[in-house]
Amino acid sequence: MSNVIVLGGHGKVALLATRILTDRGHTVTSVIRNPDQGDEVRSHGGRPLVADIQQQTLTGFAKLLGGHDAVVWSAGAGGSSAERTWAIDRDAAILSMQGAVRAGVDRYVMVSWSGSVLDHGVPQDDDFFAYAQSKVIADAVLRDSDLRWTVVAPSTLTDDDATGAIGWDGSATEVPRGDVAHVVADAIEDEGTVGRTIRFNTGSTPIAEFLRA
Repeated sequence: MSNVIVLGGHGKVALLATRILTDRGHTVTSVIRNPDQGDEVRSHGGRPLVADIQQQTLTGFAKLLGGHDAVVWSAGAGGSSAERTWAIDRDAAILSMQGAVRAGVDRYVMVSWSGSVLDHGVPQDDDFFAYAQSKVIADAVLRDSDLRWTVVAPSTLTDDDATGAIGWDGSATEVPRGDVAHVVADAIEDEGTVGRTIRFNTGSTPIAEFLRA
């Protein structure tokens, strides 16, 4: 079983993934900024660790991540200012990758976005541009790293009940957070996902089968 550290541990996907991973016997450390979130992390089986990822240096990330088997990046600015989005979704994400390399933690799962492609089409004057651009940059840096990476790239997230099935055939544009959490957990366990970007919506293919395709 793996010792997993989740950055952005209080997010909805992160909490659901924490529950799945701990139910499967993994140990999960959940990095949170607000200590008041600790009880909810514990209720999902995780061990809260208070640290502000926006303020971490390269050395700080190396210390934070050291001793773990895998990193899950599930952090984000959450629609706040463009400045904070650049600082977290781009800069902190990249520093965490460099910190993982320095700490010798080579398994890294990035929770990204299905639209994270070079020609994402978001206008520069759109409020969403900083997020779209940050994701493109962070994903590209991860793919260029020596880490054993997986990019989990869902479309628009919903709070609908998980279905256990996903797809990428254009028939849907949304996916429940619970299914995204299952993809994250399965990616941690499935070596066949290393070096892959997995774009998906809700669908009809069982998650494990989709990941094997």
